[in-house]
Amino acid sequence: PPRYRYYQNVCTQSYSYVWWDWARWEREIDWMALSGINLALAFVGQEVAWQRVYRSLGLNQSEIDAYFTGPAFLAWNRMGNLHGWAGPLPPGWHLKQLYLQYRIVERMRSLGMITVLPAFAGHVPQGVLRVFPHVNATRLGGWSHFDCTYSCTYLLEPEDPMFQVVGTLFLKELIKEFGTDHIYSADTFNEMTPLSSDPAYLSRVSNAVFRSMMGADPEALWLMQGWLFQHQPDFWQPAQVRALLHGVPLGRMIVLDLFAESKPVYQWTESFYGQPFIWCMLHNFGGNHGLFGTVEAINHGPFVARRFPNSTMVGTGLVPEGIEQNDMVYELMNELGWSQEPLDLPSWVTRYAERRYGAPNAAAASAWRLLLRSVYNCTGVCVNHNRSPLVRRPSLHMDTELWYNASDVYEAWRLLLSAGAELGSSPTFRYDLVDVTRQAAQQLVSNYYMSIRWAFQSHALPELLTAGGVLVYDLLPELDSLLSSHSLFLLGRWLESARAVATSDQEAEQYELNARNQVTLWGPSGNILDYANKQLGGLVLDYYGVRWSLFVSALVESLNSGSPFHQDQFNQAVFQVERGFVYNKKRYPAVPAGDTLEISRKLFLKYYP
Repeated sequence: PPRYRYYQNVCTQSYSYVWWDWARWEREIDWMALSGINLALAFVGQEVAWQRVYRSLGLNQSEIDAYFTGPAFLAWNRMGNLHGWAGPLPPGWHLKQLYLQYRIVERMRSLGMITVLPAFAGHVPQGVLRVFPHVNATRLGGWSHFDCTYSCTYLLEPEDPMFQVVGTLFLKELIKEFGTDHIYSADTFNEMTPLSSDPAYLSRVSNAVFRSMMGADPEALWLMQGWLFQHQPDFWQPAQVRALLHGVPLGRMIVLDLFAESKPVYQWTESFYGQPFIWCMLHNFGGNHGLFGTVEAINHGPFVARRFPNSTMVGTGLVPEGIEQNDMVYELMNELGWSQEPLDLPSWVTRYAERRYGAPNAAAASAWRLLLRSVYNCTGVCVNHNRSPLVRRPSLHMDTELWYNASDVYEAWRLLLSAGAELGSSPTFRYDLVDVTRQAAQQLVSNYYMSIRWAFQSHALPELLTAGGVLVYDLLPELDSLLSSHSLFLLGRWLESARAVATSDQEAEQYELNARNQVTLWGPSGNILDYANKQLGGLVLDYYGVRWSLFVSALVESLNSGSPFHQDQFNQAVFQVERGFVYNKKRYPAVPAGDTLEISRKLFLKYYP
């Protein structure tokens, strides 16, 4: 069962790795090695191979440009969800990614890891239909609030001879360029309903994908994300799941049970009907900040899966959509990949605090035990999208529910601050202090929001002005200055890393727009608004703060004039603010300012409940 320790999600390529240079990749790969990861995606630079394949098939450059998305959205282009949005990809992008991928696969293999290359899933650009007018392809539906302007991709029919031609051409091109470890990843129906629920059709599709891999590499193994089965359970009934999985010979596919800590699929599919699977912890969506974990589920889940009747489990995996948050959960999951039984979590986290800060400290250890039992102990079906009012478009119906006791976080904050004199020189301590202070501030924002809502609904103008004023003019600016004191919480770091990839000013502008849009509107019109929200210095003040200011003003105006507050009118006005942020061209510092400990202490003295 513990043969593989897998890492990466196809979405992480866009939410986290998209602007990385080699130095940052090298750090990550070294961390992977130190953590015992031995199976990981090597997805960088694949568009180079696709471009060559499309050109060789006779597509012209404008057809290719209309297909590729911008860099920050490539994950969904690769899965057939999107085309064209925030694109095209400049030639300089392809060249840089190609050289990056050479180094990535070389480094991963030198450390004994199996690299997983992408393969053809069946989606093609519209240009293929111009060159081959008789090809049998069907348009899939729109994806996730996108219409056919940027979605509704073409899927080749599995029987069409072009399926094998395109798939084998692509994989041969990749293998020629990067070599192979014989494991390939492809997702045909990620969050998209297949054209037919007929089991025979579904088997034909998976068989066609697998045959196109075999055409280039007779030893091919298909690694497939099992997200689709739990995402659309109404479609994927047992007969449909079995058909898709059995289109490939048993043992030639490995399924990632992608969200096993909350919605395991192996349990209702008789262990994926005999195909091997990896028990994965998804944990994070969109790279959101926010302390969160399901420690009991991950501490027991993999061992329950091993003991499942006729279990086909072959490993554990980390598959967050975004990284650089909640380090503790990933360290824990990595250790569980080596473990024969569940760990004693309170004693594990006590040792974790000591290892993380390089010295034992009673206050820090107590803080971590509080966090373990509260924010990190979500039970039941937990889906970690940060829905805090802080990072969502304001309305009178916002979610302020917590799965934990808020006072545990305030107390952990107090304890960490008290350890500052001893541990303040530790970089990991400073990071955690920002993170816990940020979580406390996020809770405080919810409290002020509830006061604002109460004051408005009670027609209490003075109270509305007070609560709204404190939130907009003090709490949010203080939070912004806290985040701005640490390099890992800077909007400027995200934007400047995007600009750094560019080979011209025009490219730099395009990449910066990609980076800004992804963390805010996520699409031209807020299609997946705030899905990838982050709490970053600069973003809190100039995006979330401006929204809250507009909201409070609208409520005050409503009470003053006696006219009702209209959410749809507010949404139209606030969309201009959101869009304005994406295009404002303001440069944000990529270097931190201010003393984290001092700012946290100041916030504490002012706001500790």
